[in-house]
Amino acid sequence: MTRVILYHDKGGVPCGFECRGHAGFAEEGHDIVCAAVSVLATTCVNALESVAGQTPELETGDGLVKAHLDQPNHDAVVLLKAFEQGIQDIGQSYSKYIRITVR
Repeated sequence: MTRVILYHDKGGVPCGFECRGHAGFAEEGHDIVCAAVSVLATTCVNALESVAGQTPELETGDGLVKAHLDQPNHDAVVLLKAFEQGIQDIGQSYSKYIRITVR
């Protein structure tokens, strides 16, 4: 199961996310849930840099993408909200393979 944590600041503004683990929907290389989460997370991190002009604190590894911004600007907040929408959509369709929490 993939576990996703959506990080929000004290005011409820999105400031990052963490995706950890493999979904287990299918064997490695054929897992559409893992692929969807990976593409969404990678695109968000890249857009935070290229569109919002902010470089998140980033941690990556096997089955891990964690990105965090201390003070996200307007564009970064929009991108993080788009990430949240996308991950929620994946979670609704594949609820047995992804768990989403907000902190």
